[in-house]
Amino acid sequence: MNLNTNSGYSNVKDNSKRGGYTTGSKIESMGNMKNNETTESSAAGCSVKVEDISMGYRVFGSGCPLLLIMGYGSTMNLWESSLITKLASRFKVVIFDNRGTGISTTGTKPFSIEQFCEDTAGLMDATGITQAHVLGWSMGSLIAQELVIRYPSKVNKLILYSTYCSAEMFPPSLEIIQQLTDMTGTPEERGMRFISTLFPGIWIQNNGRRIGEIFFRPMGNLPEETLQQQSGAIDEWNGSEGRLGEINHPVLLITGTEDCLVLPQNSHFMKEKIPNAQLDQIGNGGHGLMFQYPDIFCEKVVTFLG
Repeated sequence: MNLNTNSGYSNVKDNSKRGGYTTGSKIESMGNMKNNETTESSAAGCSVKVEDISMGYRVFGSGCPLLLIMGYGSTMNLWESSLITKLASRFKVVIFDNRGTGISTTGTKPFSIEQFCEDTAGLMDATGITQAHVLGWSMGSLIAQELVIRYPSKVNKLILYSTYCSAEMFPPSLEIIQQLTDMTGTPEERGMRFISTLFPGIWIQNNGRRIGEIFFRPMGNLPEETLQQQSGAIDEWNGSEGRLGEINHPVLLITGTEDCLVLPQNSHFMKEKIPNAQLDQIGNGGHGLMFQYPDIFCEKVVTFLG
């Protein structure tokens, strides 16, 4: 999807899967990197072999590692640049492409949230990170939950942004599902329907230029097959509701009061089930609240991590 404020919103891929969405992506053929070596890339940093794939990643800053896990249908290029800059002034920020996206290869193993967790743990091992703070967004927050439950020693503090533990508990409304699956109209009309699920309507009306800044950028390689496999992984995830009590780490749940894709009720429920969790709601924040209020979002993260 390439969203251009000069020519309208075009080439949008709509998707109705819970817990994630397709974000601004210009499909580029970058080719597979060799799986047996670490290489430099001017576009996306480095790559390293992790089991059956080569994983692309970038590192910013120094200090205690902070691992950011991207959500559905996007590459590491989508992370808010001002957020990365501010966090990198205090932490060693590591971002990466999930398998099959960006410069991370697809591999041979079936896609699942559990497999994405294994990929993340493998990346930590391959890059010498024994423990890190972890922040996961949307689908990335599901991966982060699996990581802290399966590999508790690898996680210091955990931030779950726009998260849920069961897709059936507080699903999006039928109206939102219809908006995401409605393929009628021009590409621009479909694009605007999609954008309307990420941000509150009044914010969209007043921030057209900002929307262009967010989405009019090259996202890298995002094959249709990968998006379908990610969607399947989200649908097939059994959730973590019955395992939340196993998370003994400090946890920050961040949600927007106006998130219509992953409803804030999910975070409220999880706060009551995770022993050492706290909840921060950002007023008028949608699913993409880190783009709406990057300074506030960063302050919440830094204050929690200390």
